[in-house]
Amino acid sequence: MIAYLIRRILYAIPILLGVNLLTFALFFVVNTPDDMARMQLGIKRVTPEAIEKWKQQRGYDRPLMFNTVASGADKLTETIFWQKSASMFVLDFGYSDDGRSISREIATRMGPSLAIALPSFLIGQLVYISFALLMTMFRATALDMAGVALCVLLMSISTLFYIIGGQFLVSKLWHLVPISGYAGGMEGLRFLVLPIVIGVVGGIGSSSRWYRTIFLEEIGRDYVRTARAKGLSELTVLFRHVLKNAMIPILTGVVVVIPLLFMGSLLTESFFGIPGLGSYTIDAINAQDFSVVRAMVFLGSLLYVVGLILTDISYTLVDPRVRLQ
Repeated sequence: MIAYLIRRILYAIPILLGVNLLTFALFFVVNTPDDMARMQLGIKRVTPEAIEKWKQQRGYDRPLMFNTVASGADKLTETIFWQKSASMFVLDFGYSDDGRSISREIATRMGPSLAIALPSFLIGQLVYISFALLMTMFRATALDMAGVALCVLLMSISTLFYIIGGQFLVSKLWHLVPISGYAGGMEGLRFLVLPIVIGVVGGIGSSSRWYRTIFLEEIGRDYVRTARAKGLSELTVLFRHVLKNAMIPILTGVVVVIPLLFMGSLLTESFFGIPGLGSYTIDAINAQDFSVVRAMVFLGSLLYVVGLILTDISYTLVDPRVRLQ
C-alpha cells in the first residue's frame, strides 16, 4: 500500500511541473511583460520609460528562463520563471500588482469559501445519494420516471437562474435573508443560508441522475441476486451492498469537487458578495492582475492533484484489491 501511494505522489510531480510550465508560457510567452505593462498603464500614450519602470517595480525586467548575463546558479535563479513560477512549489505566490501578499489574501479568503462550499458539499452528497437510492428502489415505476424527469429539468436550468431567482424570491419578496454580503462568526449564518441552499439545489439534477446510473448498474450484478436469494430486504441490499460497492465511482466523482471546496464558486461568491477565493479570482481577472490569476490557476491544479491522491487513498479503504497493486 505504501509503495502504491508513493507511486501516486511521484506521478503528481511531473503533472504540477507541466501545469506550471504551461501557465508560464501562456502568461509570459504569449502575453509578454511589455503587454502586461501596457494593459495596466493604458494602451494609449504609454512611453517606453513608463513600461520599463513598471516592469522593474514588479520584477518583470529579468530574462524569461535563462539569464546569459549572470554567472553560476544566477543564470537560472535571476529569471522571471524562477522568481515568479518556481517559487509556487513552496507556496510562495509573491505579491499582486497592487502590492498585497497573495498568500495572505488566500489564507484570509479561504474561510468564507469553505463556509459555503463545505456545507453545500456535505449536505448535497447526502441529498443526491439518498434521492438516487430512492429512484433505484422504485426503478421502472412512475416515481422513478418522475424523478428522472425532475433531474433532467433541473439540469437544464442554469446556475445563474437559481442565484437570481433565489435572491429575488427569498431575499427581495420574502425578506428572509440578506440578498448579499458577509459577516464573520455566527452573524454570518444568515448570509450563508441562501448560497448553500442554491448550491445544493443546483446540483440535484446532474449528481442524482449520475448516482442513479451507478446504482442501477450495480443492482444487476450477481452479488445482489445472491443477497436477495438469502432473504435480505431491498433496503438492506441497497444500503449494505449496492452503496458499498458503488463507492469507487462515487469517490471518483467527488474528487472533482475538492478544488471547489477551497477555490470557491466564481458565480456564487460574486453575486452574493462573499469575500472568498472565487470572487478574488474574478476581481483579479477584471483588474488584469496576472500575478493573482497565475497563482490561483496553480493552486487549483495543486488542490486537484491532492484530491486525486486522497481518492487513491480512499480506494485502498473501500477496495482491498487496490492495496495489492
